[in-house]
Amino acid sequence: MNKRWRNAGLYALLAIVVLALATAFFDKQPQTRESWKYSTFIQEVKSNKVERVSLSSDRSRALATAQDGNKFIVNLPNDPALIDILTENNVDISVLPQNDESFWFKALSSLFFPVLLLVGLFFLLRRAQNGPGNQAMNFGKSKARVQMEPQTQVTFGDVAGIEQAKLELSEVVDFLKNSDRFTAVGAKIPKGVLLVGPPGTGKTLLAKAVAGEAGVPFFSISGSEFVEMFVGVGASRVRDLFKKAKETAPCIVFIDEIDAVGRQRGAGLGGGNDEREQTLNQLLTEM
Repeated sequence: MNKRWRNAGLYALLAIVVLALATAFFDKQPQTRESWKYSTFIQEVKSNKVERVSLSSDRSRALATAQDGNKFIVNLPNDPALIDILTENNVDISVLPQNDESFWFKALSSLFFPVLLLVGLFFLLRRAQNGPGNQAMNFGKSKARVQMEPQTQVTFGDVAGIEQAKLELSEVVDFLKNSDRFTAVGAKIPKGVLLVGPPGTGKTLLAKAVAGEAGVPFFSISGSEFVEMFVGVGASRVRDLFKKAKETAPCIVFIDEIDAVGRQRGAGLGGGNDEREQTLNQLLTEM
C-alpha cells in the first residue's frame, strides 16, 4: 500500500512539473507584433498616421496604434522631445501601468522549478535506496543472511548421523555457552572450523545446529558473494561482515563454498593485486 502511494506521489509530482513548465512556456510567449524603427515612428507621427501611443513605465518601449488600427512596437531612445512631438501631432498618449509583481514573488517564482525538480530527485533517490536495485549505494556491504537466536531453532537432534562431527562441535557449543569457565583456565576457542564433504551431507545444517545449541546469532554467506569484478569490493564485504558479527558477538559466521576465495595465495594472474587474493588476505586478517 505504501509503495502504491509512493508511486502515485511520484507520478503526480512529475505531472505537476510538466504542467507548470508548459504553463510557464506558453505564458512567456510574447505577442508577435511588427516593429518600427524610431525614425520611421517619428515620420509616421509627423504624417498624422499614428492615433495612439502607449508608453512603458520605464519609457524604453512604446506601443503605437496607427490610424488603420494596426499596432507596432517601437524601441525608444532617450529623446526629451518625444512628448512634444506627440503632443504637437495630436497623438493620444498613455502610460502602461508598472508590473506590480513584488521582488519576493519574482524570486520565489524563479526558484519554484529548481526546488520542485530537486524535491522530485530526492524522492527518486529515496526510492532507489529502498528498492532492490540499490547496488551502487551498498556495493561494499556484506550480503550475509542473518538469523538471530530465536530464528535458528535447529539443534543437533535435527541432524541425522555424523555423530563424530557433532561430538567435536559440541566443544565449540560449550565454549560459546560457558566462555568464562574456559578462559579462566587459559583455554582458547579455535579460530574456525572447516566442514568438508560432498554437497548435501549436512554442512550448513550442522553449522545452524551449532548456533541453535549455543543460542547465538547465525551469519550465512557464500564465498562467491565476496568476489566482484571491481578490486577491493570483496575485502570491503569481509570487513563489513565481521564488523556486524563483532557487534552481535558471540555468534557463528558460516561461509559456504569457501574454496571460491580460499586458494593458494600468489596463484592469481594479478599477483598481490588479484581481487580473490585481497579478499582472502582480509579474511585471514579478520580470523
